[in-house]
Amino acid sequence: MKLDSKRIVITGAAGFIGSHLTEELVARGAEVRAIVQYNSTNNWENLDFLPEETLGKVEVITGDIRDPFFVRKIVKDSDVVFHLAALIAIPYSYIAPREFVETNVSGTLNVMQACLDEGVEKVVHTSTSEVYGTALYTPIDEKHLLQGQSPYSASKIGADKIAESYHTSFDLPVATLRPFNTFGPRQSARAVIPTIITQILAGKEKIKLGALKPVRDLTYVKDTVKGFTKVAESEKTIGTVVNSGMGEGHSIEEVADKIKSLMDSDAKIELDKKRVRPEKSEVMKLICNNERIRELTNWKPEYTFEQGLEETIEFMRQNLDKYKTEIYNL
Repeated sequence: MKLDSKRIVITGAAGFIGSHLTEELVARGAEVRAIVQYNSTNNWENLDFLPEETLGKVEVITGDIRDPFFVRKIVKDSDVVFHLAALIAIPYSYIAPREFVETNVSGTLNVMQACLDEGVEKVVHTSTSEVYGTALYTPIDEKHLLQGQSPYSASKIGADKIAESYHTSFDLPVATLRPFNTFGPRQSARAVIPTIITQILAGKEKIKLGALKPVRDLTYVKDTVKGFTKVAESEKTIGTVVNSGMGEGHSIEEVADKIKSLMDSDAKIELDKKRVRPEKSEVMKLICNNERIRELTNWKPEYTFEQGLEETIEFMRQNLDKYKTEIYNL
């Protein structure tokens, strides 16, 4: 399947990855309907970073995926649905777990049912590497045990299984993409790379971070977006779960040191206990086995870790005024 000229719905289009996916699909000539969380101020979040020429080609609709009637309406007459809408902030999931279940599990149920009812050609559901929990082995392949080490990861496991059940029960043409940690321009400062960069740009002498030992597989957002499009285009991915990631790990301490080097900073790292997860909830090591996505779609990353960091630093340098470096937002 080619995505050019297809009628495409993207839930969570105002998010970090969703906005980049929207931009890419418009560039390909797709007809894009971007779904944004309803708000009274018409704030389109990351979509507002898109060039006017691009945004002018997007149909932006505000609503809530927790409402099945709304979801059925926005899915109608679409060919492909990319389901990215979710609550993703792990620390907030400790505070509001019910909201995560309602959005991530029930919201996904609404999307799958609407896609089934409307005869959508392909659905790409978004998972997360957090569903694996602390690795029992690395690199982590799609057969790894799923471990709900936070209410967030538990809600995403539930969402993944809803998507799986709609394929096995009703033959819905759904594929699940499971990105490992993604970074890049427009990302929230609650994520580790933006929080390091923005604190340095703000002139902080001490960078406040949580645990430094966890290891993450970090992929630049443009490569993650390419994973979404390739999974959508491939018939081989229907009914499967597919990891995307670089296949290499960096500790948070290594990430901080690399960014400090690129930015010529001598700021010290200071532990901020507010940013530390409960001991049993912390995921210590995530490294991706990406053999399946390479085999099924010929996907491969084009950006090195350093190239991605350089583009991210430049974006945040130009948009520092949009980040509140004094506040740690859950």
